[in-house]
Amino acid sequence: MRSREVRVLTHVVRIGLLVALLGQLAWSFRPGPSFAQTDQERLGRSLFEGNCSSCHAIDATGTDIGPSLQGVGPASVDYQLSSGRMPLANPNAQGERQTPKFDEDEIAAIVAYLRTITSGGPEIPVVDAAGGDLRRGAQLFLDNCAGCHGAGAGGDSVGGGQIAPGLYEATPTQIGEAIRVGPGVMPGFGERTLTPADVDAIAGYLVWLRDNGDEGGLQLGRVGAVAEGLVAIVVGLGLIVLVLRLTGGKT
Repeated sequence: MRSREVRVLTHVVRIGLLVALLGQLAWSFRPGPSFAQTDQERLGRSLFEGNCSSCHAIDATGTDIGPSLQGVGPASVDYQLSSGRMPLANPNAQGERQTPKFDEDEIAAIVAYLRTITSGGPEIPVVDAAGGDLRRGAQLFLDNCAGCHGAGAGGDSVGGGQIAPGLYEATPTQIGEAIRVGPGVMPGFGERTLTPADVDAIAGYLVWLRDNGDEGGLQLGRVGAVAEGLVAIVVGLGLIVLVLRLTGGKT
């Protein structure tokens, strides 16, 4: 009886091993993931693995020195790469605008590849700065952006070692991306808060600021009417007092 139980157990073990082997073979021939099937995606994969994966991981889930890219969206990736903020040499430093490492086609390839291994997040917006309402754009900018970027969009410190950058070099697309994504300590604004028309208006206003000079005198970095008025009063009164003292001393 004991010999029969041993034979049955041996038979069960053999069947189990066979099933496990067949399962392993089936798993090895499973369909591969759908990424890198086009030339553009293959290029993007090569660029990502060679330049980004050391911080963001090969599957874009992040590491100890770089955040996950899952859910950040194409707008964030395009913004960071097109503005030259990424790749970042020092993971602990704040990204700053500089000459992009990749050209437009390479950036588009990286974005296309990451679409295949990540999901979620804002899409790259289509921004019509030329069609934006300048008056509304100026008001929206003053209400939502000037507190950090300055009344004249020249940039300013926001504390904690963080700098809100000047916006004159940003393209309309990058402006729209930043509004939706909220890079760094900046909050993101969804379409319920700022509609596409609002984004067009803000972008149009910033393009107008960039392309139009300050006629009539020194613009003081466009720090705003209150600060500029204070400087005008102090300097103006100072000159008046100086003139009065000089002329009064001669009479």
